[in-house]
Amino acid sequence: MEWLTGPFEVTFVQRALWGGVLVSAICALAGTWVVLRGMAFLGDAMSHGLLPGVALAALMGGNLLVGALLSAAVMTAGVTVLGRRPRLSEDTGIGLLFVGMLSLGVIIVSRSQSFAVDLTGFLFGDVLAVREHDLALLGGALLLALAVSVLGHRAFLALAFDPRKARTLGLRPRLAHAVLLGLLALAIVASFHIVGTLLVLGLLIAPPAAALPWARSVRGVMVLAALLGMSATFGGLLLSWHLSTAAGATVSALAVGLFFLSHLASGIRDRRRARPAGLRPATNRLRKT
Repeated sequence: MEWLTGPFEVTFVQRALWGGVLVSAICALAGTWVVLRGMAFLGDAMSHGLLPGVALAALMGGNLLVGALLSAAVMTAGVTVLGRRPRLSEDTGIGLLFVGMLSLGVIIVSRSQSFAVDLTGFLFGDVLAVREHDLALLGGALLLALAVSVLGHRAFLALAFDPRKARTLGLRPRLAHAVLLGLLALAIVASFHIVGTLLVLGLLIAPPAAALPWARSVRGVMVLAALLGMSATFGGLLLSWHLSTAAGATVSALAVGLFFLSHLASGIRDRRRARPAGLRPATNRLRKT
């Protein structure tokens, strides 16, 4: 029990755990739609697209979160505008924005003669550096994400499974898509303190993808994804403490590991369910003979 609970008696580890719990809930709300709509590449592009704002904020001595929000807003607006051009595929627009924003971030960093901007925490996260006011911001972000998810659930659902029907029902799919991009940006900005932009997809995609074979509704996927993300946070912090590994990377790796375990277990379950049905024709033939 001391091995399990000892690390969480330390104050900064407790804050890290609460931060991971809040981020897991936010990522479950946004990540479920990312998985259902196949928007993983968009999520990856948006996470890397935060670099210019964060680098500029660091160079000017400003708030990194504000810089990340500004970059996320630019990425969201850019994806929305380019997605409306009929001659340009959505993936092409996302790829161009991805490279453009990342290049701009590197250029901003290179303007510092000493390269004084420490991007390690931005790229890989620093969950153990979460402070009390960060928890307050994450709590506000969770409430906002929950409100957007509840109010936009019907439109998001129609957009994920039948965009034409969404338009027929007057749900304004373009607006719903823009709001969904905003929800995704909110989750990424909230997460980069925990696991960094390079590993944010671990909490954004892995838990919902792991929950998908076991849940029977979109809300069920969200709830189970949040629980899996919280489990990955707890286990990742615990292993990081005892093995002296990077906390954010360990959390992200454990989340991906839970995905593979989930799909392995669901494959075994499906084979067991299919086996009796496959044996019935042979059994009937034996009875006839």
